[in-house]
Amino acid sequence: MQTVVIVIHLMIVLTMIGFVLLQKSEGGGLGMGGGGGGFLSSRGTANVLTRTTAILALGFFVTSLVLSVLAGFDRKPRSIISNTGPTPASAPATPGAPPPLDQGGGGGLLDRLGGGAPAAPAEGGGAPQVPRSQ
Repeated sequence: MQTVVIVIHLMIVLTMIGFVLLQKSEGGGLGMGGGGGGFLSSRGTANVLTRTTAILALGFFVTSLVLSVLAGFDRKPRSIISNTGPTPASAPATPGAPPPLDQGGGGGLLDRLGGGAPAAPAEGGGAPQVPRSQ
């Protein structure tokens, strides 16, 4: 159903682009030449093109609304903050220890993004320390 509406929408868009380009602008632009022997007068041509463009614009808005409604049917509300961590049976054995990364992370979103708790700095071999004055 959505594919059919998209194809109709694209046909309306392409036709509307063509009709807009055929209309005369203030400066003449790409408008039709105003020869006297045409089947429509200059005023009649402008009137037909204007009405056709308005009808195509209405069709464009209707198909846009239909596409947005069709896209919303399968959408389910989800929360990115919901707790989707391990169940109590698969929780780590040591309390306070972060779960291994291959089990899907910890209890919250920040734990999963950060890879668990930050490691404690090493006593002597870490980053250089500023000496304290005594």
